[in-house]
Amino acid sequence: MSDTQTGNRIRAAAPAPDGDLLERVRRHRRHTLELLTVCAVCLVPWTVLLGVTLPSGYQVHHWRVTWVGFDVLLVVAMASTALLGWLRHHAVIVAALATSLLLICDAWFDVSLAVGTSEIWLSAALAAFAELPLAFYLIRRVMGMISLVQWPTARVVACGDEQAADLDT
Repeated sequence: MSDTQTGNRIRAAAPAPDGDLLERVRRHRRHTLELLTVCAVCLVPWTVLLGVTLPSGYQVHHWRVTWVGFDVLLVVAMASTALLGWLRHHAVIVAALATSLLLICDAWFDVSLAVGTSEIWLSAALAAFAELPLAFYLIRRVMGMISLVQWPTARVVACGDEQAADLDT
């Protein structure tokens, strides 16, 4: 039996989604997308304001606490990703994405804060040869894991408002 036939057999054996459940999923999705859209739109003028008003230099207090705290967060994210991966838990996807984003942020902050100092070459090398390659590797792996997930068929999603009996026609 081919993989396609097996997948079709599994989908055919799965119960039809409940209309109320599909409506709740659609409502939550719509609310989430509306919230993200409003936040993205509001972030544009805020970013422009910061770009115009922030000083180019600033004396920082608690520098050590900030960087050590960030690196502790990165260690927790990496360790969580490794542990969830070893346990073959689906949450490894979220942990790997969080780890990759923290690695990208770490590279950005390291390089941007080292501009104009003797540390720029070390920061750039770590970003180019360690942090960013690992981040993009994790993102690629996550995309591969997501492609293996069994998503609802377009037909089920498209006719979610219809009765379950209509799915069989």
